[in-house]
Amino acid sequence: MSVDKIFEALASAPRRRILAYLSKTDMTAGEIAGRFASEMSQPAVSKHLSLLENAGLVWREKRGQSVHYGLREDALTGSLVHFLAEVCPRSRPFRRDSAAAAKRKRASK
Repeated sequence: MSVDKIFEALASAPRRRILAYLSKTDMTAGEIAGRFASEMSQPAVSKHLSLLENAGLVWREKRGQSVHYGLREDALTGSLVHFLAEVCPRSRPFRRDSAAAAKRKRASK
């Protein structure tokens, strides 16, 4: 997953809003588009979702007639923590703490 793709995805306010919605719960493409009904078309929302998926920030799953989307939390936090560790030496302790928390989360599943 490219940091450039992630930052490109995060550069858009609608895409950040989509990530915020998905941080609460998985949603269908139609439910997400409904949140933007007065602002943009369904194809525009689909384009945003595609870019988020290509950046590795969301997953997509077809269930019957609907396509469901969800947030890939580990991909977002892991990429941002890795980037911060590279550009900001003070963030290295945060990276260690974050890695330890992710390891504990995987072990508890």
